[in-house]
Amino acid sequence: MFRALWLAMLFSYLGTWMQDVGEAWVMTSTTASPLMVALLETAVGIPLFVFALPAGAMGDAMDRRKLLIGAQAWMFAVATSLGIVTLLGGATPTILLMFAFALGIGAAATAPVWQAIVPELVDPVELPAAIALSGIAFNVARALGPAVAGGVISATSPGVVFLLNAACVLFVIVTLVRWQRRAVASSTPPEQVASGIRAGVRHVLHAPGSKIVLVRAALFFVPASALWALLPTIGRVSLGLGSLSFGAFVAALGFGAILTVTLLPRVRERLSLEALVKLGTLAFAAATLVLAFVRVLPIAFLAMVVAGGGWIAIVSSLNVAIQHSSPDWVRARALAVFAIVFQGGVGAGAALWGGVAERWGLSAALGAGAGVMVCGILFGARFRIEARRSEDVAASLHWPKPVLVSEARPSDGPVLVSIEYAIDLANADAFLAAVHELGRVRRRDGAVEWAVYQDAAAPARFVEEFLVESWSEHVRQHARVTIGDRALEARVASFHVGTEPAQARHLLRARPA
Repeated sequence: MFRALWLAMLFSYLGTWMQDVGEAWVMTSTTASPLMVALLETAVGIPLFVFALPAGAMGDAMDRRKLLIGAQAWMFAVATSLGIVTLLGGATPTILLMFAFALGIGAAATAPVWQAIVPELVDPVELPAAIALSGIAFNVARALGPAVAGGVISATSPGVVFLLNAACVLFVIVTLVRWQRRAVASSTPPEQVASGIRAGVRHVLHAPGSKIVLVRAALFFVPASALWALLPTIGRVSLGLGSLSFGAFVAALGFGAILTVTLLPRVRERLSLEALVKLGTLAFAAATLVLAFVRVLPIAFLAMVVAGGGWIAIVSSLNVAIQHSSPDWVRARALAVFAIVFQGGVGAGAALWGGVAERWGLSAALGAGAGVMVCGILFGARFRIEARRSEDVAASLHWPKPVLVSEARPSDGPVLVSIEYAIDLANADAFLAAVHELGRVRRRDGAVEWAVYQDAAAPARFVEEFLVESWSEHVRQHARVTIGDRALEARVASFHVGTEPAQARHLLRARPA
């Protein structure tokens, strides 16, 4: 099934890149404003910023296949409508931005869910290869889509390009309808979307690996958006390209990415994810700087090839890092937060760099973007990306079932969990360091409050307490503890010197009858 969905993914990306070139061509044909051209990226990015996290929460709580079918049906309707409007001559800059925004809504609903289904289709050891294959689909489409779009525009009209995108979306819908997705059994109660969003944000904020990836993503995508936002202006205004040559110019990015993807498996054997992100950033910054000042066509095409290689090295490395940092129960939401940073950075950056280009010129905007990327490498040294094994985030399921006199209802709560430790005071500082590290895990997995207390009358007695919103949320905590967390819990428990193991007590809020 991975092969069929990969082919559908290829068609989806092919249509997207054709759509991008068609929109850029129409926009640059109807306005000379760099800001309006750059706002195309913003129009697509805003929906992803707003809707990606709810979509990710729905993807973790509902049937991902049905969500994808619904999102693709929306995109089919929007792309078809835009094609008809364009053929009738009604595609003004404002209308184009509105349709780009509408397509962005569909992309926001699709992106985190689509990425989250990949681990369902392959073994954990095959995940990096599956992500790389997804990158190949994206970049093959990036190489072919713009060239096809340029040829179609030259022969017919941008409206036909938009209708071809709709046809690609229809192929995706047919493939998803044919997919017989296996039901995933869950031992925990179904999670509501609102609480799911809170849980997803809480997990990302308290998972160091995820936070580092998001910081590094923001440091790159905001300045890198200068090239994406101003690419139509570079091609049509600075280089004076026609529809065919402009399509080939954009396709050069995909060609560079394909070359890089073929080398990445061997490169990853020698270089860490951190090194790949740094090298990719330097390559993309250098290409942006060349395009800021060089107007020689062969050199500009070569710069686009280098930019494509740098881009895929960074995006694939960050994607692998965020997937390896996220357990299955929250993966779609973690990817949604990554998509928010990605598209939010590109969308906000596009408006910023478009404004800079409008006021100070194209070269100033691209040069500044390249400079900020290099500064991001220096600042990012404080946030190193560390490789993690998929096994570390697998559920350990080692917590014992709570001892209860009567059955608790899912809505009962809040729940106060307390664990008492007897600690040799000579090891108190080491214990506190370890238990505070464990506190971040408790918050990550659902605790809204956490603290550790020392008994003033018996200083060797320490009590860890954390508060959870409801009994159902605490039940989910049991399923969220990972193998890596189990090792940390064992380290904390090793400081306990009591005659009996440290026991957890569960207190439910008492209310009058």
